Amino acid sequence: MSIGYVLKRVGMFFLIIWLAATINFFLPRLGGQDPIAEMLVQQAAMGGSIQTGMQGMIDIYNEKFGLNTPLWQQYLNYLEDMSHLDFNYSISHYPQRVSDIIGRAMPWTLVLLTTTTIISWVLGTLLGAFMGWPRAPKFLSFLMPPLLSLNAVPFFLLGLVLIYLFAFRIRLFPLSGGYQPGTFPGFTPSFLKDAVYHSILPALSIILVSLGGWALGMRAMMVTTQGEDFVTYADAKGLKGSTIFLRYSIRNALLPQVTALALVLGQLVSGAVLVEVVFTYPGIGSILFEGIRGGDFFLVQGIIFILILSIGLVTLILDLVYPLLDPRITYQRA
Repeated sequence: MSIGYVLKRVGMFFLIIWLAATINFFLPRLGGQDPIAEMLVQQAAMGGSIQTGMQGMIDIYNEKFGLNTPLWQQYLNYLEDMSHLDFNYSISHYPQRVSDIIGRAMPWTLVLLTTTTIISWVLGTLLGAFMGWPRAPKFLSFLMPPLLSLNAVPFFLLGLVLIYLFAFRIRLFPLSGGYQPGTFPGFTPSFLKDAVYHSILPALSIILVSLGGWALGMRAMMVTTQGEDFVTYADAKGLKGSTIFLRYSIRNALLPQVTALALVLGQLVSGAVLVEVVFTYPGIGSILFEGIRGGDFFLVQGIIFILILSIGLVTLILDLVYPLLDPRITYQRA
């Protein structure tokens, strides 16, 4: 791999980040929404009266958040802030900073989605590998229809079904939340046990839906490897079936699965937005939903920018690591 290729890929990475960040800036403003005015009106309505001096308060807040400047000036300020990973203050949660809000919600999302993604990837890949292997037990073929059926169901819809069955009817798990109300989050055995207990239904909805996709992809790759010359040659040499299965078929079928896993891990920040909303889970998805609903430009921009950055970094790493994973892949010109 040449230095020129690495520099080219890094340059493309920064270009994509800039384009995506630019779209991230302009899209929330296309609707002509005034988040400051809407926030103050909602607060006044909750107080049961119309506040006096509303326009003066709007002007002060607009100046505080830099929303009274021309759009091009806001864009330049936005680019400068993003380059320092400074996401400004949250409009709907003022005077809290966006980085502090994201910092509190990020561990919940990362732990939930990292755990569920890895579990579903491992189980789905193993199931798909066995279902695509001619010598596997026949009963595994009956697992494909239910797995594909679940894979067609959205995360949040299955989550609603699980809530109805196991939280509302049977009352085996809590209806919502990430921990028992009134408790203070901390790294104590009792709190961790409570957090795991509250995360079972959200995790189960993600795992059950994801299993079918991973299994189907791996099964297709395993079927493809059966016709390859190296598998035929290994079988003709009299190698054991387990050796051919592990060292020849699975090893060559795993590359697309690893690529897909890396891309999914890059999107963990907002991978299950509606699941967190349905379960009122205190993660990134919930605060992103609140930010969109409340017109909080800076909160939405901060979360989306982190998502853009994570996907871009994962894609860049994949581009640089691919030739090391598979020697057949080269970016050198013949």
